[in-house]
Amino acid sequence: MASEELAQKLQRRLQLEESGPVAEGEAAAKDEEAAGDEAERSCLTASAGAELSAKLCRRQDINEGAAQPRRAAVFNPYTEFKEFSRRQIKDMERMFRLYDSGRDGYIDLMELKLMMEKLGAPQTHLGLKNMIKEVDEDFDGKLSFREFLLIFHKAAAGELEEDSGLLTLAKLSEIDVSIEGVKGAKNFFEAKVQALSSASKFEAEIKAEQDERKREEEERKHRRAAFRELKSAFTH
Repeated sequence: MASEELAQKLQRRLQLEESGPVAEGEAAAKDEEAAGDEAERSCLTASAGAELSAKLCRRQDINEGAAQPRRAAVFNPYTEFKEFSRRQIKDMERMFRLYDSGRDGYIDLMELKLMMEKLGAPQTHLGLKNMIKEVDEDFDGKLSFREFLLIFHKAAAGELEEDSGLLTLAKLSEIDVSIEGVKGAKNFFEAKVQALSSASKFEAEIKAEQDERKREEEERKHRRAAFRELKSAFTH
């Protein structure tokens, strides 16, 4: 077996030497093609701004499995989103947790669907995906709390299109992020008082269900007590 394997290797070596120029030409062609692909990628991204170019390259690397989405080691909303007060950020955090039904620190597509339905502004499947895409910086297809804060940041700065689902979300929430000094922020939510208050409505529905359960339990207790009294009257 060893001599047969050695013979095959020698034969292969002879073939390569006999067709040396052709093999070298093929290798050179492959190198040239690879260089061309690299040059094409550089040309495509060179015309964009530095930030956009970096995002495009990273997106391509993630798609090809060459990189993992970044996760910030420490995220402090109070220092990163200084335009918001602590109370505003707390309100946003409460709303985020309210709809993070999976308790995994993210709002996924189905949770966003429920949120928009509770807001009274249901979206199509494609609309929901586009909403996430607008602020999905790590391309994982769901919203982290930081990306959730970006919705209100962009809304307050007037950076969302009028027909954007994210703008609808921001307008219909209870959170007032109108801030002096931010573009378009002062009167940005002047119609907010007329909008549907999703969080309070959702909480009211939960409380109503809890009250209903309590009432039913009380009725069951009264029926059991009445039955015991009736049974006792017949046994004495």
